[in-house]
Formats: sequence, C-alpha cells, structure tokens
Amino acid sequence: MSQVDRLKIIAEELRAGKEAPQFTVREFLSWFKVERRRYWNVLGIQEILNNARLRTEPDFESAYLDSNITFSLLPEETSEGLAQQVTPEGIASSEGFGTPSVTISAPSHADPTYRISKLEAANNPPIRVAPDSTIEEVVTIMLSNDFSQLPVMIGEREVKGVVSWTSIGTRLSLGKHATCARELMDAHQEIGGNASLFQAIPTIVQHQYVLIRSTDNRIMGIVTASDLSLQFQQLSEPFLLLAEIENHIRRILGNKFSAQELAGARDPADPDREVTRVDDLTFGEYIQFLENPEHWGKLNLPIDRKTFIKQLEHVRDIRNDVMHFDPDGIPPNDLERLRDFVQFLQRLKSIGVT
Repeated sequence: MSQVDRLKIIAEELRAGKEAPQFTVREFLSWFKVERRRYWNVLGIQEILNNARLRTEPDFESAYLDSNITFSLLPEETSEGLAQQVTPEGIASSEGFGTPSVTISAPSHADPTYRISKLEAANNPPIRVAPDSTIEEVVTIMLSNDFSQLPVMIGEREVKGVVSWTSIGTRLSLGKHATCARELMDAHQEIGGNASLFQAIPTIVQHQYVLIRSTDNRIMGIVTASDLSLQFQQLSEPFLLLAEIENHIRRILGNKFSAQELAGARDPADPDREVTRVDDLTFGEYIQFLENPEHWGKLNLPIDRKTFIKQLEHVRDIRNDVMHFDPDGIPPNDLERLRDFVQFLQRLKSIGVT
C-alpha cells in the first residue's frame, strides 16, 4: 500500500468518527522510504499530508524520532488553495525526496524551532518516588542508577519537588533530621515540551536539570546537564570534524600552486569570484583541483590519488547534509567516516608526509 493510500484511509476513518491510529515518527518516515527529516523530505511529506487534508499531532518535524504521533483532519480553510506541487510517484526513493524541480511553498504549520521535545531524555518518563518514601529508598535509587536528581511525585502529573545530592547534603550538614523524601526535597524546575532547547539552557545550567511537561500535563522526561552536553557534542562534532578536514586540505595544497592554477578550479557558474589563494576555493573545487594528475604530482604524496579523491567525495556528501542542518543529525556511520578520515589526515601530518 502506498503512503498516499494509507493516508487516504486514515482521513476517511477520521471523518467517520473513528480514533486515529498511533505510530512513531520513525515508522511514519518509513512510509516514505526515508529515515531522516532532511529539509526536502519534510517539505515533501508536508505537501502529501496537506493533499490528504491531514496533519500529525504533534508535528512530526518537531517530535522526538521514537515518540508517538497521531493524525487529525486539517481544517478546510487551511488546505484550500494549496495546489499539489510534488507528485506521489516522484518523491519516495531510497535516498529521500531529493531537490524538487518546482518551487514548493512551506506549509504554514512547519516548525523551524529546535524544541527540547526532540531530545531522547525529554521522552523517557523519569523514575520517581512518593513523598513518604524513606531516605534509604531515595538514596538507594539514586546510587544504583547514578542519578543526581530524583523527582518526588504523586502519579505522573503532580510534582511535589525534587531530591538531589545537594538537597540531601545541605540538610544533613545543617543538622536537619530527615526520614522521608518530602523532608529532603527542594522546589522543582520544569518546562513545557514545546519550549525551545535554548529556553531550557539557563535553567539546566543553574539547577543541573529540568523536568519536561507534555501537552497532556504528564512529566514526559528529565533533561540534565549531562544530556545537554551530549546533545551539543552531537550537534557540534560534525562541524568541527569538517573544519579540521578542510584545514588539512588547505595545508596540503599550501603555497605550491599559482593563483592562475587555483583559478582554473573555479566553478564555471561563478566566473566573477576572485580566486587567488587556496582559501578561496570551495570544498568541491578542492576535489576538482586534486583530480588533475599534474596538480597531484606536485604534491608528491605517497598515497593513491583515486582512493584519496573518493574519500573526499564521501566527505563532501556528508558536508552537504551537515550544512543543511539536518535536525536528526548525521547517521552514525557518516560520523564515524569523518572521524576516521580526520585520524588519517592527522597520521599523515604526524609522520611528516604532509
């Protein structure tokens, strides 16, 4: 069954008063034979949803990849007048939607904000204790799970406070006798799941955590300073690796070529751009320049040119994804490829080859 037929059936069931089915974002993307929410993938899927007069709840673009989404009917006035600009037959492929040959207007509900709900930690309901839980129970749970904070709650919606090593240590150091969680807890910090990640940063920095509350008022997760550090590593590492690779390539080319030779690698579609130094070339132009056997010979590198160029082409493809700010990040195998290539370039430098 095609994704268009599947969505048509869902729309018909909703109009008949039936309850909408639930799927994870990852499952939903698989209908379109894509794994990641690249810009063109999202735009194409939004167009198909609009044609089916459907939208996802929450928006599949801003939700965590393995969280559940459902469907609701799109108000008629929202979908009227928006012509279908991507044909169902031409969008799904093993590599995604690709760049459309026509102009596509972004749907009015497209969400450009990087919301805290996209984090894995924000979608794992935290372990909690009741207000009358004993101090032994609290300490055992925190030690055995390596927790720094532990929510004190009644059910999954009502938060009474949070116990932390700081709250425990402060009371004990001041001679305060405590036997249960309610006597150890401090006021809690929380933020809505729809909040921007950057809205949450000051609270996390100050208190080392923040509880995440969902739209149905449940505590859906807890994001700690460690989670935040990991997230920024995942977001920043590809950029840093690509920057190092480019700096290595510039160093390899060095001052071995004239401005005229370098200008010969300039993109013919950009004839007015001045190219006098290696730094003036784009990454694609580095590859084109090194493909020339005469240029490669001047470098006097004891490595295979074709293999090296092939690796650079892989890096260029990954670079294109990274520079489009894919909200799901790059696949682990692509990140590992960047790490390996950086290590290779570092090794060439350390042994004096470059």
